[in-house]
Amino acid sequence: MIVSAEVVRSHIGYHAWASSLLVEAAGELTQEELTRDFGTADKSVLGTLVHVFGADRLWLARLKGEPATTYLTDPDYRFTVLQNDWPALYQRWKEWAGGLTDEAAQTDVSYSDMRGNPWRQPLGQLVLHVVNHGTHHRGQVSGFLRAMGHAPPKLLSITTARFDVAHASACWSGLQPALGELKFAAGRGRDAGYPRV
Repeated sequence: MIVSAEVVRSHIGYHAWASSLLVEAAGELTQEELTRDFGTADKSVLGTLVHVFGADRLWLARLKGEPATTYLTDPDYRFTVLQNDWPALYQRWKEWAGGLTDEAAQTDVSYSDMRGNPWRQPLGQLVLHVVNHGTHHRGQVSGFLRAMGHAPPKLLSITTARFDVAHASACWSGLQPALGELKFAAGRGRDAGYPRV
């Protein structure tokens, strides 16, 4: 599968947008709700979001050819890390992806997994994996929110397309104003005339 640089950028933009909405929703939870154990691998809303944050950080290091730092540390499990460090991490993703060419997006990247096994795969496919991984876990967190009686934000990528946001999200130009408009549109969902799927 050939993945263009523009597809890489748009998917990273969507990933950042959807994660920011979910962190914002999680910010409304009590500490008890944030850490409630749902019996999944990452246990809670906080644990699951931290898992995605850690994976995003690890994969960016791999894609840039930098030494991979420790996957997660105890301080990563503070909600303020998700509110402050995650947006800064997405800014680094944006800067990295901004200079990608189509040729670079199709170049193989060599890396080692967490067990030390060596791999070599096309960069664009690895970025799609990162986004898909985040989507899977955002779905889990959305389910946790519903189970606790909270309506999760609408995170489908089609929401950004229906709002006609070039390159998937405000992460590529003027983060706050456009991101606010996206949040408004995502929150309106059905009321704005958008079907659920």
